[in-house]
Amino acid sequence: MKRFIATRILLSIVTLLILSILVFVASQVLPGNVARNILGPLADQASVDELNSQLGTDRSLVVQYWDWVTGLLTGDMGTSAIQQRSVFDIIGDSVVNSAKLALLAFLIVVPLAILGGVYAALKEGTLRDRTISLGGLSATAVPDFVWAVLLIVIFPLGLGIFKPTATAPPGSNVFEQVYYLILPAICLVFVLFGYIARMARAGTLEALDADYTRTAIIKGLPQRTVVRQHVLRNSLLPTIAVVATQIGYMIGGLVVIELIFNYNGLGKALFEAAQRKDIPVLQTGVLLVGVVYLVATLAADILYSVLNPRVRLGSES
Repeated sequence: MKRFIATRILLSIVTLLILSILVFVASQVLPGNVARNILGPLADQASVDELNSQLGTDRSLVVQYWDWVTGLLTGDMGTSAIQQRSVFDIIGDSVVNSAKLALLAFLIVVPLAILGGVYAALKEGTLRDRTISLGGLSATAVPDFVWAVLLIVIFPLGLGIFKPTATAPPGSNVFEQVYYLILPAICLVFVLFGYIARMARAGTLEALDADYTRTAIIKGLPQRTVVRQHVLRNSLLPTIAVVATQIGYMIGGLVVIELIFNYNGLGKALFEAAQRKDIPVLQTGVLLVGVVYLVATLAADILYSVLNPRVRLGSES
C-alpha cells in the first residue's frame, strides 16, 4: 500500500509540473498587454514599456516561469498589478466561496444520485428504472446556464422563493448562506445527477451479475444483506472516480453559473482575470484548480485500492 501511494504521489507531482508549464504558456499567449491594460489606450508607448519593465513582463519566459514557480513553492503567489491586491487575497476569498457552493451541491447530489442509480439497477427494466435513467440523462443534456435561467424564472420571479443571487449579505449565518446558495446548488444537481446515477447503476448491475453475489443468494442471504455487504462495496468503485473528477469542475469550472447568480467564486474570478489579462491571478487560479483535480484523483485512487486490492496489486506487478 505504501508503495502504491508513493507511486501515485510521484506521478501527481510530475503531472503538476507539466500542468504548471502548460498554464504558464497558455496565459502568455492571451491577447493584450498588461501595462497597456493598466495605463489605458491613451498612454504613450514609453510609459507602457517602462511599466512592463517594472512588472517584469518584458523578461524572458523562462525567467518569468522560474520566478512564478519558486514564489509559489515559498508561499508567495505574487501581486495583481491590475487590482493592486495580493493574489492570495483575491484567490482565497473566491476559493472559499466556490467550496461552499460545491459542498452544498455535493451533499445533495452524491447521495441522491447513488441511491437513484442503485435503485434503478435493482428495478432493471421497469418503468422506475427507465424514469430515473432517462430523466437523469435528459437533465444532464441540458446546459447549466439553461437550468440556471429556468430556475430563476420559476422560483424567485414566479413563486417568490429563494434568491436570484447566490451572494448572501455580509454577516449572514450558515442557514442564510445556504438559503442563498440553494438555487445554484439545485442547478448543479440537475447537471450532475444523471452522470453519477448512470455510473452507480452500471456498477450495481455488474456487481449483481458477479459470482460472489450469486453465491450469497444461493446461501439464502436476504436481498438487503446481499446488497449492503456484497453489492455496494464493489458497485460504487466506478462512481468514486466519477465523483472525484467532478470536484475540480465544482471548484473552478462554474463560470456561467457564478456569472448568472452573481457569485464571487473562483470560476468568475478566473473569467475576469482572463478578460483583464491579469496573469498572476489567472495562472495561480488555474493551477489551483489543477491541484484540486490531482488531490481528488489521488484520494479516489487510494480509496479505490482500499476497496479493491486488485487495483494496487496489479499496478505493482
